[in-house]
Amino acid sequence: MKPNNHAIKFTVQKRIVIISVILFVGKIIAYFLTNSVGILTDALESTVNVLTGFISLYSIGVSLKPKDANHPFGHGKIESISASVEGFLIILAGLIIIFEALKRLFSPVEIQQLDIGIIIIAVAGIVNYILGYYSIKTGRKHNSIALVAGGKHLQSDTYSTIGLVVGLILLLITKIAWLDSAIALLFGSIIIFTGYKILKETTSNLMDQADSKILKELTELLFKNKSECWINVHNLKLIKYGDSLHIDCDVVLPWYMNILDAHKENESIMAIISDNYPNNIDFTIHTDPCNADLCKHCKVSDCNYRTHDFMTDLDWSFEKI
Repeated sequence: MKPNNHAIKFTVQKRIVIISVILFVGKIIAYFLTNSVGILTDALESTVNVLTGFISLYSIGVSLKPKDANHPFGHGKIESISASVEGFLIILAGLIIIFEALKRLFSPVEIQQLDIGIIIIAVAGIVNYILGYYSIKTGRKHNSIALVAGGKHLQSDTYSTIGLVVGLILLLITKIAWLDSAIALLFGSIIIFTGYKILKETTSNLMDQADSKILKELTELLFKNKSECWINVHNLKLIKYGDSLHIDCDVVLPWYMNILDAHKENESIMAIISDNYPNNIDFTIHTDPCNADLCKHCKVSDCNYRTHDFMTDLDWSFEKI
């Protein structure tokens, strides 16, 4: 990974935090102007945005630390922990919103200056969408789970804000008091579902669940660039630590190959993968010797120990490799 990529991630998250604080203040003002529990849902959501923004900023800062004796794989996992905390806080905010909505449903209050509140919430929603797009785009480019999770959360805010604004306009027109609580109940449920999805995704990463998409890409990449010396590649494993990948595999080479030539073949595998992925990558490649049973799958043309002519390549499918 390029050295300045870490700095870019940290700078982006700082900008997100600053703008989130400004939006939070705007929504609090809108709530006090209107006394709408619907707008309170958006304000509580922004509370989560601010809290998780600071948590993500801290986690990205920690993930910048280099490997050390106690953390031989680096500090990247903290980004997954940060995103998991974000998912939990989003669910908590949704539960609080539903509680407040039910309370107001049985004890409605007068709504005031709803037109001003609608404008503030609508503007905040547009800004959140742009901010979320910026966060997701940067996170994917620089392999930051924290930025991607935060961006998805911000964009989900926008979708709920659209519905919230529509509901508030109906409330403004009809003056039906219970609509305010109904809107809050609906979007409180949406917020809980968003938190659940983020929590599910980040928990999978914390449990080192295999990333089938990347593993399939690696399988195709290695087969496409296969050297005639690579008789087989198997036991391919991959673990993600923040923006770093740790790849482990076994490669079968001709048994008579000397250590220097075998090392060059391993370096060739590492170079092919590194050239196609922007991540920091740690490799562990184990070399296995071939045997007579593999002759019919071997393309080495100048082998003096062949017992069978080449017939077909071994199956290098995702399931086999």
